[in-house]
Amino acid sequence: MDESSTAQNRRSRRSQLLMAATVETESGSVDVTLRNLSAEGALVEGDGISEPGSEVVFRKNDLCASGRVAWVNQRRAGIAFDAKLQPETVLRHVPAPRSRVDPVFKRPRLASHVLSAEERHWCETLIWGPPLPSVER
Repeated sequence: MDESSTAQNRRSRRSQLLMAATVETESGSVDVTLRNLSAEGALVEGDGISEPGSEVVFRKNDLCASGRVAWVNQRRAGIAFDAKLQPETVLRHVPAPRSRVDPVFKRPRLASHVLSAEERHWCETLIWGPPLPSVER
C-alpha cells in the first residue's frame, strides 16, 4: 500500500516521528523505529514484523496499545490499534516541533592584532562597510 496515496484518506492526523519502539508478536518482541503515530495507528519500520492480520502489542515508553498489523511493505508496517487512543496520549509521545527560524548571518570580526590599521581600514570601508554596533545581551 502506498503511504502517500493513503495520507489524504486518514481519519486522524499523524505526527511524523523517528523514535525507538517495540512491537510484541506471537514469536517474540521486535525492536522497531516509530515513523508516525496517530490515535488510530502507527507506522513502524523494522525487521521481523508479522504478517498482515497478526495480533500485536505496540509499546513506546508507557504507551501500550493492542492492535493488528494492517499491512507490510518490505521493512515497514502499519499497525491499526484495537481502541482509539486519546489525543492527550498521542501528544504525550510526540515531541514539540522545532523552530524553523533561519540562522542569522554574522560577519566575521576583524581582529586588530591580526591586521594592520591600514588593512583593517581597507576591509571595513571597501569590503564590509563600517563596523556594526555591538549588541548588548
